[in-house]
Amino acid sequence: MSSPVAWSSGRIRLFKRPFHEYRLTDRVAMSQMPLFVTSLLTAFLVWAFFTETMSNPLFVTFLVSQLVLMALCYLVPWDRLPYTSFLTIPLLDFVSIALGREGGQESLTGISLLAVFPVIWLCGSGYYPRAALWLSFLGPLAIIWVPLLLKGSYAPQDFARSLLLPVMMLGIGVSVSVLTLSMMRQQSQLEEKDEQLRANLRTSKRQEELLNTVLETVHLGVLAVDADGHDILMNRKQRANHELARPRDIADPNESQLLVFGADRKTPVPVQERPVRRAVLGETFTDYLVWLGEGKEQRAFVTTARAMKDSEGGFAGSVIVFSDVTDLVNALTAKDDFVSSVSHEFRTPLTSILGYVEILLADEPEETQRGMLEIIRRNSERLLTLVSDLLSSRNGQLIVTPHTVDVADLVRASVSSAMPRAAAAGVVLEARTPGQLEAKVDSARISQVLDNLVSNAIKYSPDGGKVVVSLAREDGHLVCRVSDTGMGMSPEDSSEVFAKFFRTSSVRRTAIPGVGLGLPISKAIVEAHGGTIGVESTLGEGTTFTFRVPVSPS
Repeated sequence: MSSPVAWSSGRIRLFKRPFHEYRLTDRVAMSQMPLFVTSLLTAFLVWAFFTETMSNPLFVTFLVSQLVLMALCYLVPWDRLPYTSFLTIPLLDFVSIALGREGGQESLTGISLLAVFPVIWLCGSGYYPRAALWLSFLGPLAIIWVPLLLKGSYAPQDFARSLLLPVMMLGIGVSVSVLTLSMMRQQSQLEEKDEQLRANLRTSKRQEELLNTVLETVHLGVLAVDADGHDILMNRKQRANHELARPRDIADPNESQLLVFGADRKTPVPVQERPVRRAVLGETFTDYLVWLGEGKEQRAFVTTARAMKDSEGGFAGSVIVFSDVTDLVNALTAKDDFVSSVSHEFRTPLTSILGYVEILLADEPEETQRGMLEIIRRNSERLLTLVSDLLSSRNGQLIVTPHTVDVADLVRASVSSAMPRAAAAGVVLEARTPGQLEAKVDSARISQVLDNLVSNAIKYSPDGGKVVVSLAREDGHLVCRVSDTGMGMSPEDSSEVFAKFFRTSSVRRTAIPGVGLGLPISKAIVEAHGGTIGVESTLGEGTTFTFRVPVSPS
């Protein structure tokens, strides 16, 4: 009887566990038990007050039949028979109650009301609902009418008076059936929802396993914290990072006790500026550099944090990613040290060259020789400036000294100086400038930018073409454009072109000489003037560099 009987499908408090969890024999016995107990109470009342009824064969048969039916509930192997065969018990109950009514109605009225128990059993079983409703009416009716018909002495009024009980039992049967069907629908819905929850749980577990596998595989430290700063997820790599930052004398340090240092590898990062603390406070950041640990085991990490939001958009925590960049930082440091060392080595011979050129110029050489010496001096000074810029850019400093100068003249001088190289490369070089355009800039620095941009335009037009240098005044700014029809760049290379030592993939393949320092230095010069520099390029079609500086910088 695993079907939802109205009073037995739920967790009835009289039972130690839900009714449907009992074995079938026990459920059949429990369903018969209310009628059996009531029959025993009826027998006690009759024995106590109507002893003569105890000798009535019909009443005795009623009591014996109840004992037999209760015994059958336990003795019959219901689980081996067709499943609904146990419904024969309530049908036999109608016969037993009819015997009891005939044998005891002279002494105890209302025995026919015991029919309510088999009616509830039949209608509450959930099986054959229409037949159960018919039996809930016909069963009680038979209890009354059959004896009348067997006696043969009856009047039409006798049949009419006896209709109340069957109608009442039918009403009870309808109510029980409605409740049972409602509970069956609810149980069906609950089972469907339970299956959905189980399926969602299985999916969630698979996703969790996949996530854990991915997190344990990646070579990045991943840490998730809730809004209160408590760790809710930490992968294998991050556990190793945490162990690296743990002081050796503290087993379980808090955030303020971890060994977290700044870029100089010595100064402890204040607690409020540490990556995890910043993330807990709701900050979002990218590539924030810190050093973890100390001594030879110290490692550099760039950290990135993103906030998590709850369903209402509120802050629910953060995910922080730690990426080990120790080798990259060390390589950049070595590169800067190399640049600094080489720049210092260049400075001495350049100073010597300039000194001897000054001596030769002081001897009043011939005009042809003077022109050559002036070129040597000019280019030596420019090379010395480049060396100084390398040192300044490494130290993060670049000094400009603005003064009023005709920038149009600087453009023409730069183009004139580059004409021999352009002719050798088969490039048409053209300057488009106004007659005069004065601005307050550092003439040596702006000439350095112009020379570098023009030189690059010629260099990266290996198959000839045209280079145009234009100058104009726009909205209080000096605007200079250097355009070529050379090899151009991809969008990815264009975004990195101002990075130190960067060279495009096409340039590396064609073995065009260069070290990738001219554009970063040019950018630093323009920005030192309070201006901007940008690039527009199409691979295979050409490139245009544009820089803007204020005509009168503050």
